Amino acid sequence: MPVAPRWLADGGLVGLGGAVGTILRYWVSGAVYLIVPAPRVPWGTLVVNVTGCFAIGLLGGLADTRGLLTASARLFLLIGVLGGFTTFSTFGYETLSLLREQALARASLNVGLQLALGLGAAWAGLALSRLW
Repeated sequence: MPVAPRWLADGGLVGLGGAVGTILRYWVSGAVYLIVPAPRVPWGTLVVNVTGCFAIGLLGGLADTRGLLTASARLFLLIGVLGGFTTFSTFGYETLSLLREQALARASLNVGLQLALGLGAAWAGLALSRLW
């Protein structure tokens, strides 16, 4: 019986992880909007992106420094789950929507928060992984 090429098996792991991450994104973002029902800034996307940045920093750092994840687990978690979980495309669309509404201050706040908090969370996760 022929064996599937490695890239095909890897693609299945990434796809499955992406499905998990997408469902998690929907749940987390929805939970945020239950807490803040009429946000002036897209807080659900911000929470998802910052959480995802922290998680990729932490898990990537632990994988690099401690060998915590196998190659397959890395594909599933880092590329699949976290790739499906974070919402950079949604961030772009929501920012453009704010700009179309001529809400330059809110759009700028959204961009600044996404970048500063996202990069800060990735750094914090990486730094934490090095302590473990």
